[in-house]
Amino acid sequence: MKRILILGAGTAGTIMANRLVHKIDRRNWQITIVDEHQTHYYQPGFLFMPFGIYEPEDVVREKSAFISPKVEFIQAAIDTIKPEAGQVVLQNGQTLDYQILIIATGVKIAPKQVAGLTEAGWRENSFDFYTFEGAKALSEKLENWPGGKLAIHIAEMPIKCPVAPLEFAFLADAYFTKKKMREKVEINYITPASGAFTKPRSSAVLGGLMSEKRINIVPDFYTERVDGSAGKVFSYSGQEVDYDLLVTIPTNMGDEVIARSGLGDELNFVPTQKHTLQAKSNENIFVIGDATDLPSSKAGAVAHFQSDILTVNILNHIEGKPLDEGFDGHANCFIESGFGKAFLIDFNYDTEPVEGRFPFPVIGPMALLKQTRLNHWGKLAFRHIYWNVLLRGLPMPGIPTRMSKLGKKLSK
Repeated sequence: MKRILILGAGTAGTIMANRLVHKIDRRNWQITIVDEHQTHYYQPGFLFMPFGIYEPEDVVREKSAFISPKVEFIQAAIDTIKPEAGQVVLQNGQTLDYQILIIATGVKIAPKQVAGLTEAGWRENSFDFYTFEGAKALSEKLENWPGGKLAIHIAEMPIKCPVAPLEFAFLADAYFTKKKMREKVEINYITPASGAFTKPRSSAVLGGLMSEKRINIVPDFYTERVDGSAGKVFSYSGQEVDYDLLVTIPTNMGDEVIARSGLGDELNFVPTQKHTLQAKSNENIFVIGDATDLPSSKAGAVAHFQSDILTVNILNHIEGKPLDEGFDGHANCFIESGFGKAFLIDFNYDTEPVEGRFPFPVIGPMALLKQTRLNHWGKLAFRHIYWNVLLRGLPMPGIPTRMSKLGKKLSK
């Protein structure tokens, strides 16, 4: 029997397994998914844990609960991909043959890539919130932190969920305000970008809100090193920012198996065809989600849109048909802005976030690039959609794969 082998049972891999199992001829094809971890995390929920909005149990489930029983799930660590042989070697010595490979190995923080970060002060006065352990430790720290200089620090781009650091800044402002200690906290937002966000129009809106909230943006900051003993972050240009508490988004990198297999770039992301999601190195290898080197956002919504196109392209590849070049980089995400409000942005490779209505052009009901309470409730509701709809590969009515321009105030 032929095999479609999926590496990684995170968001992207799980969606693809659940979609494909209903599309392929299972008399001739076996779908196998491999992941070393037992636990599935709702990673957008990590943002809320430090502020007591979500508890740890809100973001944790068993991976096996979301993978179709018609899919073979192997819980094992991956050692090497051997494209020339059509094989994947596991660390337990087992070899899996494949005819089609889908790489969904995701992205991880790599704090050791930032000089000094994991030395003095790590998980004492410097924390991440991109891991379950980091978010939990930061929650405990914030509970009794007396105030001082808070630095929210992006080491380099690209990062998973590029709006999450902004959300952390806004939620921190609200958190300390509600604790009646905002005057005791100086918030600095350190970024290699030239503004609050990478897209100009949304950067202007979000940057204006940061100014209103007295969050100081430190732009064009290219991190050289962190000195935890001194409580300082240094840039290559000689700039330095003091902190009493550092909340850092370290370098993000693809999985080490990509490096061991010689399939990635310098950050272990797999070079991928921009519109078809086929790997540039091999025609029977496809890449989805955070594992790609694409200029689209590394976010669950993007993986969902990619899965629509990739499902078609796996079937096209099997049947010898031309691949669908339909992935347009579509992304949409909520941006928590504090005090029960949030923004919503919708964009793709060519169109930046603008104002308008979503998902329907006249009635919305969501407002784009504006703070509303409905957007906030949409953000909170997405956790339930994630567990019950998105992961299971079910359709999301009203939200198209390709970005619609209807209802958006586009520049002429």
